[in-house]
Amino acid sequence: MIRLLFGLLICLLTCRAGDDTSSLRARFGNVKRLYIDKFGGGDGSSQLRDMVIASLQKTGLFVVTENPDKADAVMRGSAEDLVFTDTFQSGESVGGRSNLGVGRGASTRTRDYLALGAGVSDSESTRIQERKHEASASVRIVSRDGDVLWSTTQESQGAKFRSASADVAEKIAHQLALDLDKARLGKAAPGAAAPGREGPGK
Repeated sequence: MIRLLFGLLICLLTCRAGDDTSSLRARFGNVKRLYIDKFGGGDGSSQLRDMVIASLQKTGLFVVTENPDKADAVMRGSAEDLVFTDTFQSGESVGGRSNLGVGRGASTRTRDYLALGAGVSDSESTRIQERKHEASASVRIVSRDGDVLWSTTQESQGAKFRSASADVAEKIAHQLALDLDKARLGKAAPGAAAPGREGPGK
């Protein structure tokens, strides 16, 4: 009897956790208007926030608002934009030395002595300094009642045609687009085509 009650309790808790997760996913998919709060972090966090706003604006996923009272949810987080110099130093050295000595003495008045010496040494050192740029950000979307609906962490050392900060902003927007698409598809009826997409065979 006790085992049966314990099993029922576990089942109820598991079902409730699943319902809560589904509810959060549905609420995330319903977000239409988003406010981007100030990011914590270093001096570059404000610039990275502006880049995130620009990247999200291009996607058309949300109406990005500057008025938090009109937003369905808020994006919060922290970001860092670091520029530093990485130094690599190495050294090699080679050395050799040879000596030869010859001496002869017949008396206290006559002494002959020959001495030869040679030495060779070579050293080489290398010092390389490389300027690096790294950016990272951890952001989350929070509902008006404080529930975390979505989160991600992205970092970059720069892309071919983008700075590290711009690349992080693009990664955040890309990940958000993927996850939001999944959340909104989850609300559609099974077998129904996604909004703006054609069904199979069309």
